[in-house]
Amino acid sequence: MRDSTSHAVVGVALRVRDTRLEVQVERAPLRRGEPLEAALGRALDVAALAHVEQLETLVLPDGALATAYLGLAHSGEALPGEWRRVEEVTEHAGLVAAAQARLRAKLSYTNIGFALAPATFTISELREVYVAALGHDVSATNLQRVLLRRGVLEPAEGHRAPGRTGGRPAALFRFVSNRLEVTDEFAALRPPHRP
Repeated sequence: MRDSTSHAVVGVALRVRDTRLEVQVERAPLRRGEPLEAALGRALDVAALAHVEQLETLVLPDGALATAYLGLAHSGEALPGEWRRVEEVTEHAGLVAAAQARLRAKLSYTNIGFALAPATFTISELREVYVAALGHDVSATNLQRVLLRRGVLEPAEGHRAPGRTGGRPAALFRFVSNRLEVTDEFAALRPPHRP
């Protein structure tokens, strides 16, 4: 059991890799007089993350006070550390669930998808990112319509070559901004209703 003055910083980084949501959870003790962000930098490679925000402050099972941060990484980013599927995490399951809930909420009313998607992508590729992050199916057509209507996406130069099954080359898109912006404060992407 730690003493009551013990404080740690926990970084919970999420990324989408191979259509799965992956997580990396790292902890660093807060040194006397050290800013929280400096301890976070010892826990995670913050410079490689596309977005970082404070998640919550809580007491860990060992009695230490912890300030948790959510970090998001682009799907193509090769970051060091141990990455696991979200479903496989048991030790910090509560923090991972909180991070996942925050991400899911923000996907509905902000442009936070920029932090998970590669620089350019097809709508089908972006749909895979949203499906992995949200945990439920999303219509590619509706996703494109909503994000274009909100001014979140714009066409990018070039096309993606057709796959093995053929078809037309797919148009490329990119996010208009790589900074967090509220795009619809009343929106909510919810899972489909199941009777």
